[in-house]
Amino acid sequence: MNAIFLSLFLGATAILLFVNPPLFLPTVLEAASDAATLCVALLASYAVWMGLMEVWKACGITKGISKLLRPFCRRIFKTDDEQTLQTISINLSCNLLGLGAAATPYGIEGARLLDKAPNAEYASCMFFVLNATSLQLLPTSVVGLRASLGSGSAADIVVPSLICTAFSTVVACLLVWLFLRPKQHKKAKKSGAGTQ
Repeated sequence: MNAIFLSLFLGATAILLFVNPPLFLPTVLEAASDAATLCVALLASYAVWMGLMEVWKACGITKGISKLLRPFCRRIFKTDDEQTLQTISINLSCNLLGLGAAATPYGIEGARLLDKAPNAEYASCMFFVLNATSLQLLPTSVVGLRASLGSGSAADIVVPSLICTAFSTVVACLLVWLFLRPKQHKKAKKSGAGTQ
């Protein structure tokens, strides 16, 4: 990824130096200033949402959502391990609330625990797909980014985001189930036939 960004930067630099050399330094300085401004604005947004996340944790809202998600997680990931289910449920509840930064540590831990599951390939792929498509009821990060860039209606993204993430999540989960789950059943049948 670093090599890709480096090659893009070097290519753009070469083109700009060739087309309009006096414009190079002002453009770089302006871009750096914009990036710093955006970082500060996003820092404030993340501070607010991470603070709210801590309040939700203290009030038990996150645990409540994770308890609601636990039966779904048990069914979709085919695991009964309580620690794995709790970790995955918290990760998914953070993603539903649009708190990707808060979801990341639980995602890493969930992936590590699913690697030890009996059906690790299927469960890990499903977990990756759910995190990649990331169904969001409240896309707080995007709303914060739009607000920091001066959008007059930053929350207009909520409904389109919900529709898009719901569609992509359903399609991706169906594909994982279609291409991986039958293989798991075939292996189980073969092992059953071998024991007989």
